[in-house]
Amino acid sequence: MLIQLPANALNTLGESTVGIGEQAVQTIANNPSVLVVGIVLIAAAFVIFYFLKKLIVNTILGFIGWILLMVFIGIEGPLIIPTLVVSVIFGLAGVGALLLLLFFGVI
Repeated sequence: MLIQLPANALNTLGESTVGIGEQAVQTIANNPSVLVVGIVLIAAAFVIFYFLKKLIVNTILGFIGWILLMVFIGIEGPLIIPTLVVSVIFGLAGVGALLLLLFFGVI
């Protein structure tokens, strides 16, 4: 089912959209607060990616360390899923803490 529009309806719609766009650009252009917010957002993105990259590497190393302990060395804890979660969240430090807890008989 096709809707019949008047011939000038699309032209009117296009002109009103252009008018709204021009108003938005004029409002934002030469506004120093927009520049400051843009710079802050770019800096925040770099900081977040820097720490996120370290977090991902830490997570991967913790998972690999947990797998190496469980498969190759043969250390088995009574709780497999919680120990995996701890090693993934805290990385190699979590694996070390789990080994200490296992050594002292806490887990």
